[in-house]
Amino acid sequence: MAVVELKVGMHCDRCIKSIKKAIKTIDDMESYQLEKETNKVTVTGNITPEEVVKALQKIGKTVTYWGED
Repeated sequence: MAVVELKVGMHCDRCIKSIKKAIKTIDDMESYQLEKETNKVTVTGNITPEEVVKALQKIGKTVTYWGED
């Protein structure tokens, strides 16, 4: 089970809705958590970081790994 932590810009409810929808399309995703205040997205499951990044980039989001600035 992997835990992927990413920083993703989420400025409005529409952004958050798009991010949730994109994450839900990832195969073997077990759970996710969005923290709007810190722009942190945490996804858990039998997944790779690349899968999550690809899903979010597909909807036009800029993604960086949590802790990289």
